[in-house]
Order: sequence, then C-alpha cells, then structure tokens
Amino acid sequence: MGWLMYALLSAVFASLVAILGKIGVQNVDSNVATAVRAVVMAGATIAFITFQGTIGQIKQIELKPLMYIFISGLAGAASWMFYFGALKLAPASKVAPIDRLSIVFTILLAAIFLKEKISFGIIAGVLLIVFGSILIVRA
Repeated sequence: MGWLMYALLSAVFASLVAILGKIGVQNVDSNVATAVRAVVMAGATIAFITFQGTIGQIKQIELKPLMYIFISGLAGAASWMFYFGALKLAPASKVAPIDRLSIVFTILLAAIFLKEKISFGIIAGVLLIVFGSILIVRA
C-alpha cells in the first residue's frame, strides 16, 4: 500500500474521530474523554505492532529520535486535548476545518525546519485551505 492510500485512510479515520468524539463528549469532560481515547490508542497501537512483529524495535530506537518521538507525543496529546475541548463547545463541522489548518502550519514549519520547498502551487493551495476554512466556519 502506498503513501496516498495511507493518507486517504488517515483522513477517513480522522473524520470518524470528529464524529464519534463529538457524540462521546456530550456528557463527559473533554479531558477525561481524551485520556480514555489515548489509552485505547496506546493499547491498539501496541496490539498492532505486536501482531506485525515489530514490537522489539522499540528498544532499538536511539536517544535523539526517541526524544523527537516523545516530544511529538506531547504535541499530539496537546492537540487532542484542545480538539476534544473544541468539540465539546462547537459543532464538529466547524471544529474540523479549523483543526485542518494544521496543514498550513505543517507546510510553514516544514519549510522553516526541514527546508522543504514551497512552490506557487503550494502557496495557492494553502490560501485555498485558509479561505475554505473561514467560509465553512462562517456558514
């Protein structure tokens, strides 16, 4: 399976997170809901890599990559705490487009820190994402 299929499946499952998460936080504290979700994710991920046969690779991760993975985990936790908090307060159809502005931030940060190239097409796409998010939220 190629990167595009993985990315499309990621998008489909991310949409389910918004819908199921919105239903789940209706009568539950959003931080508690996020904690439960994180435990489920950890268990499912460990089961997946165990089934895949790659769980032993955890102990082979060197310190520097491990540090970045750890910090990435903290960023992900913060993202989900705020995401579920927003879902508690607003419709999923408004929260998701704002959350997807992460695309814009990722492109900017990738250019700054990873030295990835930004073409005219990327700039145009970023502007469309920003304006599209604004249109959806204002509708």
